[in-house]
Amino acid sequence: MHILTIVLQSWLLFSMAFFGGSKIAGAKHQVELFDSIKLPQWFRVITGYVQIVACIGLIIGYWYPEVAAWSGIGIGIMMLLAILSHLRVNHSFGKVFPAILNLLIAIAVVFLYADELSNLFG
Repeated sequence: MHILTIVLQSWLLFSMAFFGGSKIAGAKHQVELFDSIKLPQWFRVITGYVQIVACIGLIIGYWYPEVAAWSGIGIGIMMLLAILSHLRVNHSFGKVFPAILNLLIAIAVVFLYADELSNLFG
C-alpha cells in the first residue's frame, strides 16, 4: 500500500507542478482556459501559486505524511472548484476530465493517509 500511496502522491505532485507552472508562466492554453471559464487572468496566476504551494506540501509529505494529506485536501477543494467552473460554462468532458482525475487521486491520497490525520486529532 505504501508504494501505491507514493505513486499517487507523485502523480499529484507532477500534475500540480505542471498545471500550476503553466498558469504562472501564462501558457496560451491556460490563458484561453481562464477566458473560456470567465475568470480573470489575475486569478489564473493566484491559482498557479496555490498549486505550487500544494506541491511543496506534497514534497514535505514524503517525510511527514500528514502534510501530504492536508495538501490532498487542498488539491481536492481546488479540483472540485475547477470542475464546477468547467460545468458552469458547459465545457466538454475532455476539458473537465483532468480535474476529475486529480480530484479522485487527491481523495485517494487523503484516505491512504487518513491514519496520520486521525493521529493529529485524537
